Amino acid sequence: MRVAKSSNSKSAARLELFARQHRSCLTESEAHLWYALNAGQLGVCFRRQVPVGGRFIADFCAPSIRLIVEVDGGYHARRRAADASRDRKLARLGYRVVRLTAELVLSDLAAAVGLVRAAL
Repeated sequence: MRVAKSSNSKSAARLELFARQHRSCLTESEAHLWYALNAGQLGVCFRRQVPVGGRFIADFCAPSIRLIVEVDGGYHARRRAADASRDRKLARLGYRVVRLTAELVLSDLAAAVGLVRAAL
């Protein structure tokens, strides 16, 4: 039992370190959306690059309402099945996931924020 606990805490520590590193190097689209979400205009507190469920890192998370917002760049176009599987696993943990394309965030931030607002 100790080994499992130790292994889980090591894994959690690694995940937190990885999330911390990502917080310091947001993509351009993530930075734009963070500026809007962090402004408090939605009435919900969002956190960025948050470890969730012991194995995932959410781009943005509003823990109080269990909402995750993901900004998907070109890389995600090739990962649709993997992203859908991840979303199902997060849903089993009680989270709702909103996926926005990086293109939408950069070209029409108001529309992107509107989609997040609709999910609240």
